[in-house]
Amino acid sequence: MFRSEKRSLFRFLTIYLLSTFILFSVGSAIFYTLEKHHLLDRQREAMEHEGEKIQHQLIRLHSTFETRLPIHVKETCKIALLDKERNPVFSNFTPPQNIDFTQAYQLINGHILYIKPVDPYYLGVAYLLLQTAINQTDIEELQKMILLFMLGAGLFFLILGYFLGRLFIAPMRESIETMNRFIQDTTHELNTPVSTILANLELIQTLHQCSAKEEMQRIEIASKTLSRIYDDLTYLKLNHQHHRSIQAIDLSALVKERLAYFSAALEAKKIALHTAVEPDVVLPMDQDDAIRLLDNLISNAIKYNQSGGTMEVRLNREHFSIKDSGIGIAKEELATIHERFKRANSSEGGFGIGLDIVYQVVAYYHFKIVINSQINQGTEVTIIWQK
Repeated sequence: MFRSEKRSLFRFLTIYLLSTFILFSVGSAIFYTLEKHHLLDRQREAMEHEGEKIQHQLIRLHSTFETRLPIHVKETCKIALLDKERNPVFSNFTPPQNIDFTQAYQLINGHILYIKPVDPYYLGVAYLLLQTAINQTDIEELQKMILLFMLGAGLFFLILGYFLGRLFIAPMRESIETMNRFIQDTTHELNTPVSTILANLELIQTLHQCSAKEEMQRIEIASKTLSRIYDDLTYLKLNHQHHRSIQAIDLSALVKERLAYFSAALEAKKIALHTAVEPDVVLPMDQDDAIRLLDNLISNAIKYNQSGGTMEVRLNREHFSIKDSGIGIAKEELATIHERFKRANSSEGGFGIGLDIVYQVVAYYHFKIVINSQINQGTEVTIIWQK
């Protein structure tokens, strides 16, 4: 799956799952509130029924002129009988302070308190109070059920969202594959003539004396530019899937070799090259990745430099840096300049894939890249591999 597809799929899943989660959370919260009230209502109904039974006991005791109060109540309930002054006549618990006697039900400290006025005052009892603990077991079971439902629904919608996302990005994939086939066909057609031009150019320069030195130099620059474009397009087409042979690369020698490769372009633009390359800098990398990294940085430093400008190349055991005196990059574009097909200056040529390839290589080897730039003053790119 291509990076653009992954980004689109991730964004789709994020929006889809977030909206689904919010919807189910609101629904679950409403369901939980209603079910909790339903559970509490059942306890209240049981307390009302218990209050009626106790009142009947009071009536029976009153009719038999009993002065004792052998009131029978469920073990889950506590009872208190109060007179008109709300003093206890009989009680097996301590009623809470500041009770609102105008409300039949109150929730106090995890308990349900039921208040029932007694009229007439049987045996001097004016108020009947019942207290029972809220049934936390049923509430916890309700919470577990909702949690399991949310987890199950989340898993289901995650799988469903993934397949919907794949359908969503299918047209994008078809477009990318079409473009890749075009790039593959184009690069295939470019490879043979470019290789032929370069081979014959080297042969002419080696075996024959040619008076048209400047024209030959232009042909060499154009041919090497085409060759680099071919290599870059091939690298993108492989999309990280090419085989890498990680081995110790003499980066010092490779930097000098690549600078020599671009010497004609440097000379044509009259760029003064300053190097500070520490010898015997060895780094475990794939040879092609190292070449792609260096070539794109050097090529950009030449392309976006001023005619008659300067270019500084530094290499040591901690980092590689290349600095030019070119047009620079606007501060607001630094965060996105590495995106594919993004170009610092539309007046210059290119496809806008150089820094994208650099960032791919940097990400694969867990390097760090730092870009410092100012408009019309130049750009410095530093690749750091040692902490």
